[in-house]
Amino acid sequence: FCLLKKEKKRKPTKLDMEGALTARDRVGIQDFVLLDTHTSETAFLGNLKKRFSEDLIYTYIGTLLVSVNPYKELDIYSKKQMDIYMGVNFFELPPHIYALADNAYHTMMAEANNHFILISGESGAGKTEASKKILQYYAVSCPSTTLLDSVRDRMLVSNPVLEAFGNAKTLKNDNSSRFGKYMDIQFDIQGDAVGGHILSYLLEKSRVVHQNHGERNFHIFYQLVEGGEEDLLHQLGLESNCQHYSYLVQNECANVTSINDKNDWKTVRNALSVIDFDESDIQHLFGIIASVLHLGNVQFEADSKGYATLNKNTELRWVSTLLGINVQVLQEGLTYRKIEAKTDEVLSPFTVDHAIYARNALAKAIYGRTFTWLVNKINDSMENKEPSRKTVIGLLDIYGFEVFYVNSFEQFCINYCNEKLQQLFIQLTLKSEQEEYEAEGIGWEPVQFFNNKIICDLVEEKHLGIISVLDEECLRPGEATDFTFLEKLEEKMGSHPHFITHKLSDKKIRKTLDRGDFRLLHYAGEVTYGSKQPGERPSDLHHVHNIITSWWYFQTSICQLCFMKQFLLQSLSLFFPFVSFSPPLFFGTYTNTHATGRFDDVLVRHQVKYLGLMEHLRVRRAGFAYRRRYELFLQRYKPLCPATWPHWRGVAAEGVEVLVQHLGYLPDEYKMGRTKIFIRHPRTLFATEDAFEVCKHKLASRIQAQYKGYRQKGEFRRQKEAATKIETCWRGVQARKEKERRQWAVKVIKKFIKGYMTRGEAKTTDNSEYLAFVRQNYLNRLKDNLPKTVLDKISWLTPPPVLTEASAILRQLHMRVMVTRYVRGITAQQKAQLQLKGITSVIFKDKKDSYPQSVSQPFVDTRISQYIVYSVPVVKYDRNGFKPRPRQLILTQTAAYVVDEAKIKQKVQYTTLKGVSVSTLSDTIIIFHISSEDVKQKGDLVIQCDHLFEVLTKLSVVANKQSAINVVQGSISFQIQAGKEGIVDFSSGQESMVYKDKNGHLMVVTVFSQFQIISGKQLSTLL
Repeated sequence: FCLLKKEKKRKPTKLDMEGALTARDRVGIQDFVLLDTHTSETAFLGNLKKRFSEDLIYTYIGTLLVSVNPYKELDIYSKKQMDIYMGVNFFELPPHIYALADNAYHTMMAEANNHFILISGESGAGKTEASKKILQYYAVSCPSTTLLDSVRDRMLVSNPVLEAFGNAKTLKNDNSSRFGKYMDIQFDIQGDAVGGHILSYLLEKSRVVHQNHGERNFHIFYQLVEGGEEDLLHQLGLESNCQHYSYLVQNECANVTSINDKNDWKTVRNALSVIDFDESDIQHLFGIIASVLHLGNVQFEADSKGYATLNKNTELRWVSTLLGINVQVLQEGLTYRKIEAKTDEVLSPFTVDHAIYARNALAKAIYGRTFTWLVNKINDSMENKEPSRKTVIGLLDIYGFEVFYVNSFEQFCINYCNEKLQQLFIQLTLKSEQEEYEAEGIGWEPVQFFNNKIICDLVEEKHLGIISVLDEECLRPGEATDFTFLEKLEEKMGSHPHFITHKLSDKKIRKTLDRGDFRLLHYAGEVTYGSKQPGERPSDLHHVHNIITSWWYFQTSICQLCFMKQFLLQSLSLFFPFVSFSPPLFFGTYTNTHATGRFDDVLVRHQVKYLGLMEHLRVRRAGFAYRRRYELFLQRYKPLCPATWPHWRGVAAEGVEVLVQHLGYLPDEYKMGRTKIFIRHPRTLFATEDAFEVCKHKLASRIQAQYKGYRQKGEFRRQKEAATKIETCWRGVQARKEKERRQWAVKVIKKFIKGYMTRGEAKTTDNSEYLAFVRQNYLNRLKDNLPKTVLDKISWLTPPPVLTEASAILRQLHMRVMVTRYVRGITAQQKAQLQLKGITSVIFKDKKDSYPQSVSQPFVDTRISQYIVYSVPVVKYDRNGFKPRPRQLILTQTAAYVVDEAKIKQKVQYTTLKGVSVSTLSDTIIIFHISSEDVKQKGDLVIQCDHLFEVLTKLSVVANKQSAINVVQGSISFQIQAGKEGIVDFSSGQESMVYKDKNGHLMVVTVFSQFQIISGKQLSTLL
């Protein structure tokens, strides 16, 4: 065993069987045999539910594997999972269907004997999916060749074909198998899968003509109608609409969202090709399927005497055509009953009800025998005809014991099969237990259990059983009815304790039985069977007797093969092939509620009872719950006893005896066999395992400490030796490299010095390398330090004498490149700015201190309004008192205006402007000298403007007065009015200010500023 912890952020942890016991409180016990309260159904269900909540859907009962359908995809069927379970001991890993399949395969190979796996459970429990998983496992795990791959392909693709013809939607399952299946997988002596054989039984033929509400007919009918090609449907006389066929619309659910009939049709067609069906067989096969649909649409009418007649026989003609039988013979068989008396034949007409019954019986017989032919055809394709000896693994997929509200003859057969299965379960389990006890020399204690042989005899006993009575009633002359059959049963088995009818029961039970019902007390519970049912009845043979006499008129090969075989009750001989097999591996499946992740206690409890699992567990636990070989038991638990730890030198059995005595086992808690120890109670094993869990942590710490110390010491010695060797080698390598490097350095330095000494001479062998080095070095440095702007005149590197001329040429080329690049990238607006800046430079460069700071500031067309040439805010100082007043200076094409809001304070015609004076300091005072000839003029204008250079440049351009602008050093005199002068003094200080000095002059103080040289960065900012 091992434990898979199914958690979101944890990887599966692999433990052995005993190790998994430590997690039993959280994820349950992996083998019900180790369940302490094994007789409690509540404990059984609790363990199942605990494991189901952790997505652990598989649990063992010895070699029986129990599965609960989770109704969701689990990541436990991958190729990686298959590899994990290949060749591993059955109880070494967690319960899984792959473990079951692998155990069957390796046991078969080891014993060279046949084995089979029996899969049981009710509809929706996942039996079909389980058989698919086993086939997929063998397809992957067995050796592979081209021939073997072909056999495996046919085995795998036979599933969709059988599902199409034998599966249908039920209330519990959208893909429910409505037939039992036994598949032989044949292996040669090397273990290669070389062939297969399928045996089908108990096909639910009644579904062809009747389905309960919410259920569908067999898949193939819908696949043919919905997915069939237009030409094929035309040949078969069908329409692509299920609503037109009586056998397909009884359930009112012809279309199901979870089933894609068109895609399934394509899958079936491809599968038939792989299984080597020729086109003729496929056409005949679908022809028979279509004939069943047409037969369902055959309608009868009553004539004046109440007998059945066929007026509109269009559907009947299609049936005749598709089956290859004369239409008159077919019509006579459906409307008349043929009575033979010696050599005479009498035709007795049917009523409408009898005719409908005969039609349905014929449809069921056709479909049932066609299904049998299909299975035989598949068997022919998988058959291995080599005479060499082969062993077999059989897969038996059978319905579980079921009880419905209405239980028909088919359900009687199914429950009889399960009755025989229960008998086989107990017999084989007791046999294997007894054989193991005898082999180990332990006394066998008889196990008390319910022997259901009395029920099996009730059904199958010769001349006295229910089936024998049924045969007699079907074959005797005269009118055999359901009530005559029931009377015969009451006559022959009225005193049987497991048989009850309405007549034989007391008043209390009689209320629960109809007059035509009888009740059997099966091992799993009471089941009431009705002798009158709308589905399959044994007397169908009588209703189709006159049709069967027409077998020789059938023209299709399939029909001839189908109707030449006798109809048998297959359940009677189902178990005979398995009697000679080795003990089987059982696989029980539970259905669950269709809600994903929900555990339905009531439904699972019901199936635990009907599968007889508690009885099986009780038999398995009748003796000892746990057995293990001495070597394995001692290997695991020897740390618990000082005498056996760390090594036991003697015989393993003696060591185990010493160990259990030390642990305090009581004499009735265990037995010592020849090769194994047997422990009676799970609690004894649990106590031992819990003690081992405590002990192993202490042992692990001690072992780790010793091992780590040993490893560290060894590692230290290895590292020390390695370090010494590496150091020695490294020093030698480094010394040799240093010697070579120094020798090379001496040569280079000598050559360099010699070249330096002769650098001024003509190029010779001695100085050529040195000069080349000088050139390369200079050019590399120059590449990284080229001037970035045309204004950079000083950053060009000083060349060595040998490159003086080349440097001058390179400098000129670089300057041309920069100028060309600059000129190509300049815009018209930038060009105008440069022209203005050029004028400013002519006027103020090297004359006014604040000129360098103004270079990077671009000029604008106007600073007030776009409708005049230029405008800028200024501060005007009164000529008398020098009071500052904020004004606007506006330049037009003819004059300059000093404006206060919307009022013109002073107008200066450019023709009267004698000059403009500014100081050499960094102040922003401008003095306009105006001609005094104009009496309207008020005198010279003194203003302060932050954009001094921009204003004067604009003025020089507009008024063409470039030569009239003067930069004056020292004080500047101006005309206050005619005949009266004023003085403006300029000085440097810590703070800029303008005020009237005590001497009556206007004093302008500016902050001292060193003269700055315009840089390329300033010019770039300007542009």
